[in-house]
Amino acid sequence: MYDYEIASQATMLPISKVAERLGVGSYSQYGDYIAKLPHILIDEEKIAKSHLILVTAITPTPAGEGKTTTSIALVDAMNKLGYKAVAALREPSLGPVFGRKGCATGGGRSQINPMIDINLNFTGDFSAIEHAHNLLAAAIDNYIYFNTKHDRQLVAESIRWKRVMDMNDRSLRDIRINNCGRYERSTGFDITAASELMAIVCLSNDVDDLKRRIDNIYVGKFSDGTVCRAKDLNVTGAMLALLKDAVKPNLVQTLENNPVILHGGPFANIAQGTSSLIGTKTAMSLADYVVTEAGFASDLGAEKFFNIKCREGKLKVSAVVLVATVRALKYHGGVGLPDIAEPNIEALVKGCEKNLSRHIGIIRTFGYDPVVVLNRFNTDTVEEIEAVREYCEKSGVSMTVNEAYADGSEGALDFARTVVGSLDKKTPSYTYDLAEGNEEKIRKIVERIYKGRKAVFNGKAAEKIGRIANDGAYVCMAKTQYSLSSDPKDTEYVAGSFDIEINDIEVAAGAKFIIPLVGDMLRMPGLPVIPNAEYIDLIDDKVVGLV
Repeated sequence: MYDYEIASQATMLPISKVAERLGVGSYSQYGDYIAKLPHILIDEEKIAKSHLILVTAITPTPAGEGKTTTSIALVDAMNKLGYKAVAALREPSLGPVFGRKGCATGGGRSQINPMIDINLNFTGDFSAIEHAHNLLAAAIDNYIYFNTKHDRQLVAESIRWKRVMDMNDRSLRDIRINNCGRYERSTGFDITAASELMAIVCLSNDVDDLKRRIDNIYVGKFSDGTVCRAKDLNVTGAMLALLKDAVKPNLVQTLENNPVILHGGPFANIAQGTSSLIGTKTAMSLADYVVTEAGFASDLGAEKFFNIKCREGKLKVSAVVLVATVRALKYHGGVGLPDIAEPNIEALVKGCEKNLSRHIGIIRTFGYDPVVVLNRFNTDTVEEIEAVREYCEKSGVSMTVNEAYADGSEGALDFARTVVGSLDKKTPSYTYDLAEGNEEKIRKIVERIYKGRKAVFNGKAAEKIGRIANDGAYVCMAKTQYSLSSDPKDTEYVAGSFDIEINDIEVAAGAKFIIPLVGDMLRMPGLPVIPNAEYIDLIDDKVVGLV
């Protein structure tokens, strides 16, 4: 829960002062506390010297974990210890803000400011990506409308480009459009954070790379059998114009006035789940230590961070932080939410064995021993914390505690020292080779990351897997975040006891990856029975109720 009293009491520095501390003299100011940074700040020589620290987590639970709170705590504590550290994080999506998951700016004394502005529209990056994405959608239907009798028609049934919006709306998942009586076709909406254009913006190294990727977007097929790409519709330039500011990373600050670069916002369960390459490289060009995070747990966000983002950006990683809580571990050990605050060492250890150990193992496949950090709640007992520490010691990994939610950077100093002591900069080991066939890449993710028995291709996936060209594409799995298997209700997921059911595969040629849709996974979420939106209000010109 976000503490408005703490946030309102914090003294924010003018963004010019934050930029000055980073040595940045060129930027575009968005009000007093937000700025856009130019791409000229990216310096490959400085990137090579900077340490990149990844924050990931165990499988999420309703009891809470707190990756963003932990990431901000680590940056604040490292700066307090005299290290020049910056956070490079994703921007919030309005879907979760008004839906179930809530905001994405930390909590307690470990927050980013201005919290409300960041969570509600921010600098318009999501809006620009949404508009550019939908411009291409409009151009597609416009081409079909005016070329229904042309020798080179665009086949309506072949179109794979949906529209997007930054809101949870299940009613828009599947729709049928009638283009002024000329033709009808089935399509739908994805949420903006899951759009290919969001992925493209976040994986592009510069504007020229962005243009090449947009040009290469797969649209459908012409009547002569040739592939139609975005460049064939002559709207790449207009899309770039809409994205001219959205491709620049944003600079804000923590409650302790330390710099944070926010940019991009792909979800980790239905997209690649990490902030932009441009934002990360900008941060690494400006600071000796950069803390970033990957969405949800290590089976999703971290897997894609290493296999996609690190390869695409040629990034080396110095340390991996694995976030857990005593409450979440007890939940994984079988304790229900009503009893989650009660001491239960037996369930806690069971949760470590069932879930924490699996994520330690996943991170080790990439060549790292993680630092396990317990994001502490006030109901955690000393005995419970020591039980987790003992389990981690037996597993051969370091364990530390983060108390920054209550105490700010003072509560994360030992955490920061432990992470700094673990730094070992190296290129990650990857799960699969890009030259391998798509089916083989998927199989390796299923077996090495999820520890599943095998990948099962059903329906559309079975039809497509043999037809999708093996052109060195990455694999971006769309899978439930609530389980290591393809069943969100499966809390046992015993290694080798389950299959991963893949029911469809989408191609994101501009992003250079394929998207296997696992189980019932959808790319347009719906609102819960009681969404967060019911608690949010504007009172005396102040937004209240954000969680």
